[in-house]
Amino acid sequence: MTEQSSGKHIEFLFDFGSPNAYLAHKALPALLERTDATLSYTPCLLGGIFKATNNQSPVFAHAGVKGKLAYEHLEIERFVKKHGIDFNFNPHFPINTLLIMRGAMVADRDGYLPEYAEAVFDHMWKAPKKMDDPAIATVALAASGLDGAGIVAATAESEIKAALIANTERAVERGVFGLPVFFVRVEMYFGKDRLGQVEEALSR
Repeated sequence: MTEQSSGKHIEFLFDFGSPNAYLAHKALPALLERTDATLSYTPCLLGGIFKATNNQSPVFAHAGVKGKLAYEHLEIERFVKKHGIDFNFNPHFPINTLLIMRGAMVADRDGYLPEYAEAVFDHMWKAPKKMDDPAIATVALAASGLDGAGIVAATAESEIKAALIANTERAVERGVFGLPVFFVRVEMYFGKDRLGQVEEALSR
């Protein structure tokens, strides 16, 4: 019996443009250590998910709700404090993540997606940069020990573009309407605040 079939596995669906995906990414290592579970990353384009499901970013969806966005920021502050995360809101938000998400597909194909995800999440939300600028992304990735120029060049490949579209469409077919999302077995958990439920599911 494999770890994934026995439930000791988390599939993490993400887009680098989501600050909540970054926060979940930073909280996951401690959860994995507590549960002895494994983790896999599935890059998906959040904009494509929103378009397919008639959803939109909370920044826009809750803009007219008095107190809602202020409370969302309070919840982020609480999460950051609880998990000891170094978090800095990206001043260039919202960022078009198409380039760096295609880069994730390059890294996935070539076998270093976890390292790529760690680097790009940090360049988005720890030491924030305008990562939709190819020149800036190239330098940032190189500073993290990755082949920045090679990755950025490979994002133009048709198979990479198609792979990201396929991941995004498959996520929608599975019921995903936003990110981050976690799957344990066939059960879906949406949002960083469901990590407690994810941990409970892993223990069953």
